[in-house]
Amino acid sequence: MDRRTFLKTAAIGSLGLTVSSLDSLDAFGAPPRPDLAVVQGPFPEKIVRAAIDALGGIKRFISRGDVVVVKPNIGWDRIPEQAGNTNPEVVAVVVRLCYEAGAKKVKVFDRPVNDPRRCYVQSGIEAAARAAEAEVSFMDDRKFKDMAINGLALKTWPLYTGIFEADKVINVPIAKHHGLAKLTQSMKNWMGMMGGSRRMIHQKLDESLVDLAMKAKPCLTILDAVRILTDNGPQGGDLKDVKKIDTVIAGVDQVAIDAYGATLFGMKGSDLGYVRLAAEHKFGVMDLSKLKVKKIQI
Repeated sequence: MDRRTFLKTAAIGSLGLTVSSLDSLDAFGAPPRPDLAVVQGPFPEKIVRAAIDALGGIKRFISRGDVVVVKPNIGWDRIPEQAGNTNPEVVAVVVRLCYEAGAKKVKVFDRPVNDPRRCYVQSGIEAAARAAEAEVSFMDDRKFKDMAINGLALKTWPLYTGIFEADKVINVPIAKHHGLAKLTQSMKNWMGMMGGSRRMIHQKLDESLVDLAMKAKPCLTILDAVRILTDNGPQGGDLKDVKKIDTVIAGVDQVAIDAYGATLFGMKGSDLGYVRLAAEHKFGVMDLSKLKVKKIQI
């Protein structure tokens, strides 16, 4: 046995590992992080924390002194039980985690479809985020600036500068039905940073959603599936369309997250045009069999 083989064998013995398991360790001798963390449990704070811990912890994504934007879906004049917006408890724990990592400031905002004041209040997000010490604001029309996108469909569009001025951005969408896109999850949540008439992109919606997601570049995405809206989305309203599954999906790859999110509705990622397009353009991985998915039950 040569020295290299001896040291490798000794390492295996000391860690209680097999040769095959050693091959799956990273450069630091630790098991590789999962691509996706899927956590289920009755307490939103616990499942969000567990999901981020499974990915390596919040300090993997947020550094001391960062100004962070947490971007939920606050599009609709709906209460949390109607599942039209991101769960406020999920938003609040993400804000708290950022501060625990040393963030200087955490900002929460969105461009709602309904009246912003009602959406911020009815969703519960304004109160929950403020309680976690986030800076919650309405989008200022003066801060939408034409930006180059050079994407599949969008070449330029007025986007909210607050997204791009932050050190880090965390995408916190809700998983729900959508009449045109089939589902709205992480990639479609970026319509909330658009100025102008957003309806114009419906002619090439799938391509536009890919363009927006590539432009936004979040450091982390946490898909809220505490309650999912199974029909009559994106606004919803009828509680019979809501299913409580107490789940969050976290990761870096928005394509992978939306592909996994599709399974919550009995669909595949390839059933969603924007997910399929994004995968074809190597923006992310749609094939869940190629991903390391860590499932945790709390």
